This record gives sequence, C-alpha cells and structure tokens, in this order.
Amino acid sequence: MAEVSLNVEAPLEAVWAVLADGWSYAGWVVGASHIRDVDKGWPEPGTRIHHSVGPWPLVISDTTEVVRCEPSRLLELDARLWPAGAARITFTLLARSESVTEVRMTERVVRGPSTLMPDVVQDFLLTPRNKETLQRLDDLAKGRAAPFH
Repeated sequence: MAEVSLNVEAPLEAVWAVLADGWSYAGWVVGASHIRDVDKGWPEPGTRIHHSVGPWPLVISDTTEVVRCEPSRLLELDARLWPAGAARITFTLLARSESVTEVRMTERVVRGPSTLMPDVVQDFLLTPRNKETLQRLDDLAKGRAAPFH
C-alpha cells in the first residue's frame, strides 16, 4: 500500500472544501483530465465522479465512487481506471493547528491486472504520483483559505 502525507498550510475546512467539491477533482488528482459529471450529494457514500483520465485524444472515461465519508475527517474512494483495474484511496485529515492540516493519502490496488504487480512495484509507481496529488491539493486548499482582496 502506497502511503504519503503532507502538512497543508490551510485550515482543515479549506482542505475538506476541496475534497468535497467533486468538480475540482481534475485540478488536484494527477492523471484526471476532465470531469464529465458529479453525482448530486457528493461526497456521500455511493456517489460518483464521472471523469476522464489521460491526455487527449487517448482519454479513458471512468468513475470514482465514494466508499466512506466522515466529513472533515476521512474520504475513502474506489477509483476505477479500466483496463488497469481499480484502487482504494483514503484521505485522512487531522488539524495540526488552526492553519495547518495533515493530509494522509493511502492507495492500494484492489481489482484488475494491476493487482499482479508486487507491492513494492505498486509503491514505487504510486508514491511520486500521490505526492504530486497532495501538492496540488495543498495549492487549491491554500487558494480557498486565502482572503479575498
């Protein structure tokens, strides 16, 4: 299981606001290129983001579904990318102060041909991508937390 964490310099509410905005998904998830639709009620369990992955014109249309949600604390997703399979991704938030939130992201492949890869190879491939995902989440959360000028 690939696990990364980052102390985001934004209040917990700002970080959660990004995660809870399904339309922002392509802005912070590395590889997601286009959001086609977001189910009403996102991020309630069972709701989905309908997205495309990859560079145009080689895009693959797929979905990411909420498995578990504890607002302002935890978001667990089933992210599909057929034909590679699907991964279980969990974001855990912890306020370190009024202006710093620790975000922990874990990802493990749960279905499809990618499950045949040894864990060490999965970690090697996923860790850099997930670090960049958290950096992008950090940038968007900081933007939401910034006062309007």
